[in-house]
Amino acid sequence: MNEQKESVIRTLQQGLRYDGRKEDGFREIEIKMGSVRNAEGSATVRIGETEVIAGVKMDVETPYPDTPDEGMLMVGEEFLPMANPNFELGPPRIDAIEIARVVDRGIRESKTIDVKGLCITPKEKVWSVMIDICTINDEGNLMDASALAAMAALMNTEMPSYDGEVVDYSKKSGKKLKLREVPITVTVHNIGKNFIVDPTIEEEKSSEARLTVVTLEDGRICALQKGGEKGLSIEEIMKMVDIAGEHSKKIRELLLKNAKK
Repeated sequence: MNEQKESVIRTLQQGLRYDGRKEDGFREIEIKMGSVRNAEGSATVRIGETEVIAGVKMDVETPYPDTPDEGMLMVGEEFLPMANPNFELGPPRIDAIEIARVVDRGIRESKTIDVKGLCITPKEKVWSVMIDICTINDEGNLMDASALAAMAALMNTEMPSYDGEVVDYSKKSGKKLKLREVPITVTVHNIGKNFIVDPTIEEEKSSEARLTVVTLEDGRICALQKGGEKGLSIEEIMKMVDIAGEHSKKIRELLLKNAKK
């Protein structure tokens, strides 16, 4: 065990976090919608010093052959070098790909977007929804910050003008993107005998196992992602799910409050 991990565990044993927080607390969360003028929808999310920005672009595409009457969803995550000294330009890192897939899965499995409602002409034209997420600063917990930014951006999205032939991005249609659910993502980390949320970078490096839980307002789980080398018992998984569920209620309330501004 390295010195940093020993220090993190000692701090947690005292009921405190590495940055002075209480064991079960999130850092302050800030959500700003409409932060990118040229996107159909956008949002900037800050969790402590961690900051990400998400933008939504929409276009008319040919549907996939196996889903001829459904629109498309694509999520991409980019780790900008300015966000962390370890991030470099080039192909997406494995952890960036994982975050994009978890965000995509949470939105897709929750049926948040009415994909059939995005169909214009079956087999010929459907709307595609593309979510791009960029890191501005990484101080830990990019997973939850990215998922929250993506959801906030979707809630901010207004359909572009479309005359049946050409999409006019200079005009808004006045129609909001129809959403059915508001999934919230919370990742719980296991360090020693402790379970924490919203880890700092130091805590993430000390994490032995993590469980990302995506839940709906009624408490249903729509996605799970296990990470880390340590295995988890059924009891530990249930505890982590309960912790995630409690925090998701507070985050959803904050998100909905910002959406009404």
